[in-house]
Amino acid sequence: MDRAAPAAGHNAGPVRDLRQWLDRLEETGRLAVARPGMALRFELAALAKRLDGTQATLFPRPDGHAIAVVSGLVSDRAWIAEAMGVDEDAMLRRFEAATLAPVAPRTVARAPCQEVVHRTVDLARLLPIPTFNAEDSGPYITAGLVIARNPRTGAQNVSINRLQLTGPDRLGVLLLPRDTYRFQALAEERGEALEVAIVIGVDPLTLLASQAIAPPDCDELGIAGALHGAPLEVVTCLTKDLRVPATAEIVLEGRILPGVREPEGPFGEFPQYYAERAPRHVIVVDCVTHRKDALFHGIIGGGLEHLMLGAIPREATLYAHLRRSFPGVLDVHLPKGGVCRYHLVVQLAQRNEGEAKNVILGAFAGHYDVKQVIVVDADVDIHDPAQVEWAVATRFQADRDLVVVAGTQGSRLDPSTRNGVGAKMGLDATKPVDAPAMRYQRISVPGEATVDVEGSLAPPSPWRAAARAEAPKTRS
Repeated sequence: MDRAAPAAGHNAGPVRDLRQWLDRLEETGRLAVARPGMALRFELAALAKRLDGTQATLFPRPDGHAIAVVSGLVSDRAWIAEAMGVDEDAMLRRFEAATLAPVAPRTVARAPCQEVVHRTVDLARLLPIPTFNAEDSGPYITAGLVIARNPRTGAQNVSINRLQLTGPDRLGVLLLPRDTYRFQALAEERGEALEVAIVIGVDPLTLLASQAIAPPDCDELGIAGALHGAPLEVVTCLTKDLRVPATAEIVLEGRILPGVREPEGPFGEFPQYYAERAPRHVIVVDCVTHRKDALFHGIIGGGLEHLMLGAIPREATLYAHLRRSFPGVLDVHLPKGGVCRYHLVVQLAQRNEGEAKNVILGAFAGHYDVKQVIVVDADVDIHDPAQVEWAVATRFQADRDLVVVAGTQGSRLDPSTRNGVGAKMGLDATKPVDAPAMRYQRISVPGEATVDVEGSLAPPSPWRAAARAEAPKTRS
């Protein structure tokens, strides 16, 4: 498939460090620097969101804090491919390969992330934590990698969870029913707190690896190592038996309290709506470590960076899942209009009548978030919304090509569901396998792709004079 060309410098190899990535963005005009002292409440987010997808933003001394804030680091698909060191059309296969062959981290004794240590914790004083959207209930840590250990097996897990500042050393945390939720439940059954480390400010590939849909007890830091092409260096926390990336900017060491739930939210989430206020788990932070000149990474709730971090790992997983049963699947895409979670477009080289409908059902089984699937033929660019809409307009009939499955599990963050239960819809927008060739032959102009546009245009002149121009004389 043809896609947008990766940004300059994509052949430099995988990015290993956040600061290396900021250098790359700056060298290529994709890093804006705000005036010092911008407000953490809304003002910082307003500028970052206006530049979302075109430039990352660095905010020096926000509200007078010594620590600068960065945002928008991976808000474009091509940027993520560049950080991997691959072309965009190889990105999903590269990510899936890393999930299948993780590279174990390498533990080091000393690390930049522990250059400064705070054992007395006042998070609002120590860290520049922004408030992003209008109805957010307060400052949020939005790019914190939450690292926890399975109380039974000792295996680590990495995820990103929204973290609301609720006290000097206290954070409300949303735990979805995945690995960290399961670990906390196991610890809570024993009446124990679950130790966690919250890592803020890592390279794009470690950030992306945290979102991998991996088997139970898979340490996503190993997937980060595979993406880097070398083991990720980690260091053991000072107060917790957890390993964290050595070059991280900031690490919070804490505990999820057993049997404690406190109000958290509302918060602006990826569906572009607010998650409601509800009782959530609580983390108490015991220690903060950071680099001497640390950077704080903030992801705008519902912004492009938020969407892209969820999209690429899900696309890679869904692509591999579908290819196992349907070798004709050529590509998949979670478009922005479907908040990079709910709508899936599948490109299929259909060999048998009805195969597209089977692909639809297979996609629904691939991830419960998927709510709508459109299957198109190989001649449709699934990254171009106009082409996908054109395929639906000319190759889909609702009475024969629509698939609806009621009463299915969906996303609890989708406000149209009933507590996460809703319906799924599939659209088969492929040509019939036995259709006459001419019926679905796309129109084309011979030479359109190769015509020399500049060489074919005359110098600028008034059109009336140009229209009356005599034909060039030829010698007899």
